[in-house]
Amino acid sequence: MPDLLQAAASCIAASDPVEKLRLTHAAAAAFRAGELAVPDDAPAPAVIGAPGRPERPRLVLPREVPQRGLGSVEGRAAFLHAIAHIEFNAINLAWDAVYRFRGMPQAYYQDWVGVADDEARHFAMLSARLGELGFAYGDFDAHNGLWEMAEKTADSGLRRMALVPRVLEARGLDVTPGMIARLRSNGDPASAAILEVILAEEVAHVAAGTRWYHWHCERAGLSPGREFIRLVRETVRGGMRGPFNRPARLAAGFEEDEIRSLETME
Repeated sequence: MPDLLQAAASCIAASDPVEKLRLTHAAAAAFRAGELAVPDDAPAPAVIGAPGRPERPRLVLPREVPQRGLGSVEGRAAFLHAIAHIEFNAINLAWDAVYRFRGMPQAYYQDWVGVADDEARHFAMLSARLGELGFAYGDFDAHNGLWEMAEKTADSGLRRMALVPRVLEARGLDVTPGMIARLRSNGDPASAAILEVILAEEVAHVAAGTRWYHWHCERAGLSPGREFIRLVRETVRGGMRGPFNRPARLAAGFEEDEIRSLETME
């Protein structure tokens, strides 16, 4: 019987989106049922590499991804495609958090298996909506920024928890309310409703990142707030741009001092 780490590696390696979703949901269900154990004597994880992905979308630099307005069906499809690509990457990121960081408490694996399951469902919702608009995942170019951050943090659970959930994913908490409003104002309440579901569940995902970031900081004798701001200054070129969704960030475990530091960062 495969263990949880083997199942996570299989989910990451799957290149076909339908198969990645199938494996993800099956592994999450098996783990919840107690059918996938976390081995105590697992060998070191493999060196991080590119996850499985389909031939399309074509990956380009972020500045080369065209910006389209939401006033046309194609523009809204391109926008939803960009969100779907984030969710597809988020499946891989959650499974890599399970696979790469060994010897963590059982609750850690419960959190990140649950996140992977959620992200797969989000991707399915967005893919279905793209189909209703006459498009499919892969029809527009995308970039690889999320996975590049996974590569940069592969050697440190503390850095991974700080910089993926609390920087990249938390950015979604800031910008999604405006996206929802824009979709509604452009006559697309169906797409807006999907983003409302995603926004509510992403708060819990960022909160999981906060929980395990604090866990690492406690064991390293670090002040979570100070260390987070130090890592942002060190890693995020140009800092993080506001405005910040203070209620959502507070619900996800950010402290007021952290948010104020981000707002005044130069």
